[in-house]
Amino acid sequence: MQVFRGFTDNLPQGPRALAIGNFDGVHRGHKVLLARLRQAADRLGLPAAVLTFNPHPRQYFALKTGKMADAPATITPLREKIHALSQCHLDEVIIARFNQTIASLGAEDFIKKILVDTLHVEWLMVGEAFRFGKGRTGTTDDLEKAGHRYGFHTEILPAVTDMNGRISSSAIRLALEQGDFETVATLLGRPYTISGHIVHGDKIGRGLGFPTANIPIRHYNPILSGVFITRVHGLADKPLPSVSMIGTRPTIESDRHIMLETHILDFHRNCYSSLIEVEFLKKLRDNQKFPDLGALTAAIGKDVAAARSYFEKTPEQKLTE
Repeated sequence: MQVFRGFTDNLPQGPRALAIGNFDGVHRGHKVLLARLRQAADRLGLPAAVLTFNPHPRQYFALKTGKMADAPATITPLREKIHALSQCHLDEVIIARFNQTIASLGAEDFIKKILVDTLHVEWLMVGEAFRFGKGRTGTTDDLEKAGHRYGFHTEILPAVTDMNGRISSSAIRLALEQGDFETVATLLGRPYTISGHIVHGDKIGRGLGFPTANIPIRHYNPILSGVFITRVHGLADKPLPSVSMIGTRPTIESDRHIMLETHILDFHRNCYSSLIEVEFLKKLRDNQKFPDLGALTAAIGKDVAAARSYFEKTPEQKLTE
């Protein structure tokens, strides 16, 4: 799978089958859409391509207006999104920077300049709720009509549902906010994880007796905040039990970038620069400011004890179901 950052000169100029969307989470509904894209591309002898946006358009407009409460929290950072898309048998992923240029394109200009003139779309698929163009004025009906004018076929995917209702990024965000990781895994079709390379920290956790593997959270608005029971993949033959904090550290400093800090139980190996994947299992508590480091140390000790109890009571078979 080739990944293109924007509409570069390296982007192949031939016709393609294309799906458009934010694909936040790359959940089971997205996978149905992408499977149909792959089938159509194979039938027509075309490359299967995805056009997605970074940042999420609603995050862009929220930042521009200063109304950050309107921005949806991100389920899947860009690294995870690209990795998940790479598992969907695609040929191309085109990541368009959502900026003022794209935001100001009217629906007809979006179709003509991007879909027709730049991407040479021959077959197009979007979800039934897809909207595009300045002010979100473009509809799926507009795409179908434009296809007749420009010679591409448009297929609209109805909402994908299961016994609990519509499978959507909104449903996943709600389940994550509630700490319902079983529902999240059902909707995603996989456990919820965050990955990244371990970086050097300020060694405060080590000084408190709880060394951590630190992953910086950059360029996106994470939906999770708090302390969680987790497992770490990538450092051993099997997942390692751990406790993780995601957020800032109000007890230690007031102005800090968001970090994912993971204490791996009974693990003492140097793992700086390693790429790990942290799987979230259960929320223990919200982040809070403690009166001093002694109180913070005691709270972390309780978190670790809770994690040990969890793993003792939860068989490995249950964790892998």
